[in-house]
Amino acid sequence: METPISFGTDGWRATLDEFTAPRVRMVGQAVADYLREVEDREGGTVAVGYDARETSRGFAEELCRVLAANGFDALIPPRDCPTPLAVWTIADRELAGALVVSASHNPPNYNGVKFFPHDAAPALPAVTDEIMARIAEPRALPEDEQGSVREEDLLEPYAEHVFDVVGVGPDEDENLDGLEVVYDAMHGSGRGFTDELLERAGATVHRRRCEQDPEFGGTNPEPSAENLQGLVEAVRERDADLGIANDGDSDRIAVVTPDRGFLDENLFFAATYDYLLEDDSGPAVRTVSTTFLVDRVAEAHGEEVVETAVGYKWVAEAMGEHDALIGGEESGGFSVRGHVREKDGVLMALLAGAVENERSYDERVDGLLAEFGEIHQSKVSVDCPDDQKQRVLSDLEAQLPEEVAGEHVEGVNDTDGFKILLEDGSWLLVRPSGTEPKMRVYAEAASEERVSELLDAGRELVEPLI
Repeated sequence: METPISFGTDGWRATLDEFTAPRVRMVGQAVADYLREVEDREGGTVAVGYDARETSRGFAEELCRVLAANGFDALIPPRDCPTPLAVWTIADRELAGALVVSASHNPPNYNGVKFFPHDAAPALPAVTDEIMARIAEPRALPEDEQGSVREEDLLEPYAEHVFDVVGVGPDEDENLDGLEVVYDAMHGSGRGFTDELLERAGATVHRRRCEQDPEFGGTNPEPSAENLQGLVEAVRERDADLGIANDGDSDRIAVVTPDRGFLDENLFFAATYDYLLEDDSGPAVRTVSTTFLVDRVAEAHGEEVVETAVGYKWVAEAMGEHDALIGGEESGGFSVRGHVREKDGVLMALLAGAVENERSYDERVDGLLAEFGEIHQSKVSVDCPDDQKQRVLSDLEAQLPEEVAGEHVEGVNDTDGFKILLEDGSWLLVRPSGTEPKMRVYAEAASEERVSELLDAGRELVEPLI
């Protein structure tokens, strides 16, 4: 029996035995009905993007045919492209929305589909609930009422925009001349986009894993520390200034520096925000699982931080409400003011280049840690069936401790699970995963040893409840 189609944290994803053409067509019909019945956008245009997986172009074409049969025009790029390009095209051309066929960093035997409404931000649950309520077999209007499908390159308008937002590029006052970057596409959709824009901005780019490979070289296209050791080595062998990697659909970024190797996303966030505050102002938005170092940077500049639940859709919503300068999460998704409110690993690659060219990330991070103190963070997962997660949280709420790993509890934040704030400035977070049958346990403290102690304490809190 097939698992019901369900839009979770970032669209609907499934293995290819369940992610099939008939079911993709049903999603296309649901989106068409939603746009017509709820958004009143009948006859509009929908961009349909797709990633580098072997099956993605075919699924994207299926979506185009369903949309056209329902009276919408569909716009599809000639090749796989980063998700942010499709999302930016909504804003640039005032489209009805966009669909992107992608399973992001999941293994090759997965695929997925994401929907972005007309505001070019991630769809909130109110939207995805409406779509799921309309899942149905595809229908077609009379032929003379149907829309069209056209293929069009989406890169150039996007390129001009991101050069303007970042302030570097061929027609900008600043460029990246002298910057040497090793770019790792992980065989994903950033190849030919992120590296191309870095070169146009003036950087010297050395490429890794920039060939299309639907199997992603045998490694999931997730830019984690363990998957980027080759990039770390390449940066040091070439004496490059920076290493940059994107995930499978290029909405996330990872950075490698000569001194630190893989740069923790929390440190990248804090250093990039600090750079932006040199010439601009505004709050930052971060998730509950993201470092307090961002808060310390904000406070030093007289700014505030808005904390959200985990999930970029909540970051995007808060960015709009608070006119944030930057929004991000510890998993590598970021966007900035002046751009669409969707995470964008291509834009952030250019911004990382601009930051590095002004003053290296290694120097910036050293300065922040010297000023605000050492920050370390890690997380572990505890197996937990999906149908038990809410019970575990309820049981945990009833027995939250007054002390964790020898430190008094100062407060508890229940924005997403339970974030236990300790008197020494460290914290422990327990929350349910939105994508796997697991509970996540996060910790942040002034040393790796203390983080390890807190994670052990977190496990001891959670495991007896499962």
